[in-house]
Amino acid sequence: MHRLLLLTTLLAGPAFAQDAALLLGVDRYSELDRLRNGTDIAEAAGPLARLGFETQVGADPTGAQMQELATRFADSRGTADRMIVGLSGRFATDGITTWLLGADTDEPGLFTVGQDALGIDSLLSVMGAAAGQSILVIGQNPDRGRTYDDLLRTGLGDLDIPQGVTVVIGEPDDAADYLQVIASPGADAIALAKSNRRLLLGGFVPDRLVLVPEDATETPAAPQTVDTAAEDAMWEGAQALDTAEAYLDYLSKYPAGQYVDEAQERISAINREPNRQDRLAEESLALTRNQRRDIQRDLTVLNYNTRGIDGIFGPGTRQAITNWQQQTGFAQTSYLTADQINQLDAQAARRSAEIEAEAARARAEEERRDRAFWQETGAAGDEPGYRAYLDRFPDGLFAGEARNRLDAIEADKLAAAETQDKAGWDRARAIDTIPGYRDYLAAFEDGAFRRAARDRIKEIRRAANSAEASEDAEAAEVELNVDPITARLIEGKLASLGLDPGPADGEFTDETRRALRLYQRDRGLPTSGFLDRGTVSQLLADTIGNITR
Repeated sequence: MHRLLLLTTLLAGPAFAQDAALLLGVDRYSELDRLRNGTDIAEAAGPLARLGFETQVGADPTGAQMQELATRFADSRGTADRMIVGLSGRFATDGITTWLLGADTDEPGLFTVGQDALGIDSLLSVMGAAAGQSILVIGQNPDRGRTYDDLLRTGLGDLDIPQGVTVVIGEPDDAADYLQVIASPGADAIALAKSNRRLLLGGFVPDRLVLVPEDATETPAAPQTVDTAAEDAMWEGAQALDTAEAYLDYLSKYPAGQYVDEAQERISAINREPNRQDRLAEESLALTRNQRRDIQRDLTVLNYNTRGIDGIFGPGTRQAITNWQQQTGFAQTSYLTADQINQLDAQAARRSAEIEAEAARARAEEERRDRAFWQETGAAGDEPGYRAYLDRFPDGLFAGEARNRLDAIEADKLAAAETQDKAGWDRARAIDTIPGYRDYLAAFEDGAFRRAARDRIKEIRRAANSAEASEDAEAAEVELNVDPITARLIEGKLASLGLDPGPADGEFTDETRRALRLYQRDRGLPTSGFLDRGTVSQLLADTIGNITR
């Protein structure tokens, strides 16, 4: 045996033969850069099969799939008169051993590269069984010389070529064209390699090597002409399984079949899809829409934004799942397993209890301050006290009582006020604007309603200042896309806390808005009366346990 260096000078030599073929091409890698024309080498599968070769072919196969196809090819050792192997894609070497990287390769290292790749030396050893009638055609990526780590670089190392095995090396498109030509009757593989300056020839190099005799004719494989029903059945089975292995089985049995292109396209698509197995595993759980809503609620409770609780796992939910998986230490696939769903639910239940305990403490403290302030203000039974209380606690425990007493005080004043003062106040109330109340204060400096006028000016200003914030808050609520079921759950939660939100019908009224403001106030949330992510997260926290998964 002798070794072929990557930069070996072109040699002179012999010819080649047939029986078994292995064609593996990769151009779409899940992590590495794409390689142009990598799968073109697989296009020789049809001609070779029609010339009688038992052909194993893989377009964008993973490392495991390449190893499986190579194992099938190795089964022909000792029985095949001729062996043709075409390999195209990204290669890695430590200088001695060389590997063809599978489509699923991720940052290859010296001690891990073999897991997702095919060893070329082992393949050459198999080809030595057909000495004098074996050829290996390599389509090598042009960025050789780059390194993966300190011990592994791109490209080919010293190939350990057995006696009687010919090796031809070129870039992917040149290698694919060359393989197509040498598979035709009367083509001299040696002369063709020597005539192309872009090809490197080495190993066993006889004067002439004709793989297919000049009088050979292409004949369709018997199963494809005699038993199309069997092929159709196998193709339907492959489609039903929709796995790369199933399509490879089809291609192995029918390398020149009528569904070859579709099979290769499906293999490429499968290998390109990230986390495909995780997606299929989640689909096998057959989650209902309500169960998906529950998962979205759990994520929302844990403050992961799903962009809606609608039972549809769109980009927002997938990103929320990914973020949760990252924080929890799972692989970031964006798809859930049964164990992950259980863990997510447990975390949400625990957070629910924490939030409720925090809210109870905050609510008790707020009520204590509310009652204490009422004792200092409203309990005195005078107008200044009531107004001071309402200014501090507009939705407080005694807000209704304070307003009722102010209405009574104003009614008494109105009855006792002089005619002009009363008429001026009526005009200001009818206009109900800041300029109107200012006109009243200017005309009646000691008027009976001067305090009410000043308080009303403050209220109007507060309302004006909060109007824009309310619009923003309302827009944020709309973006949450809360469905009617969740809205009713929220109303039920508010009612269970004694906040009187009105009927639990999914329609948010003024009563609901007031209840929301109280809820937000107790929990230190922005007090807008509209739903936001933080409010929904906490509202749903205690509701999760009531939902049947």
